[in-house]
Amino acid sequence: MSLDDERNGGLYGGSGETRTRLPEGEGGGQDVYGGARRSGRSSSRSLVTVVGVVVLLIAAIAFANRGDSGDSSSGQGDGKKAGAAPTAASGEKPVDGKTSGIPSGFAKTEQGAQSAAANYAVALGSADMFNAAKRDSILQAVMAPSSVSTFKARLDKAYSPAFFKNVGLNDDGTTPNGYQFVSRTSPIGTKVTSFSGDKATVEVWCSGLLGLAGEKSTKPVTNSWFTITMKLGWTGDGWKAITHSQKDGPAPVPGDDRASGSDEITKAVEGYGGFTYAR
Repeated sequence: MSLDDERNGGLYGGSGETRTRLPEGEGGGQDVYGGARRSGRSSSRSLVTVVGVVVLLIAAIAFANRGDSGDSSSGQGDGKKAGAAPTAASGEKPVDGKTSGIPSGFAKTEQGAQSAAANYAVALGSADMFNAAKRDSILQAVMAPSSVSTFKARLDKAYSPAFFKNVGLNDDGTTPNGYQFVSRTSPIGTKVTSFSGDKATVEVWCSGLLGLAGEKSTKPVTNSWFTITMKLGWTGDGWKAITHSQKDGPAPVPGDDRASGSDEITKAVEGYGGFTYAR
């Protein structure tokens, strides 16, 4: 996901106007969030070239999936391949069950599989994944029993002191004093590419946030776009993820919104909670 020097250059055109990229803050009491207007391409330059869920899922989970490349994601199964469905209310009541704080009890239907995949994407991209005990709890809640040990081993290796340092955290994964760590995944839409009763393959188009909110942060909160492909299996506890992979995009053209100050970002993270996705 890292962008080359040309894409990170100082100018962005394409609409008949030239915009100058302002220099990035390097600390020294400067609020790297405020003041600068987001230019189209430079705004996508991340504090880390690996964005929260990208490292989490590509650096670790993708390795666990290499042996599964020719499976139901190709649309095989019962031969049914669903097209895009409207992201609108279905009339079905959202689930009221939870496992380790994660929504559960989704119906054994295509919509149920989509809702499960969306909620699991949120959990796997959350800040709780940076804590070993909470990460284990999430894996137990969303992964199929046969996949838990493999994913746990890969993720334990991926969440290393070097990775924590790269995203601005302490060596043990804790947040430095005076800062607010942000790692969130927000599903934009879902699509079933294969469904055969006990198995489903669901794609989840997501936007993600990652970074440290704080006055002197040199790792400001940035956003990314990616698509997660999740293979689900029906178990005694409902839909569970068997495999998980991710690719970049589709990413819209960045807008010209003015970046918010660190205090505003911190208040937003603390004040706005997540959703239970159901349709």
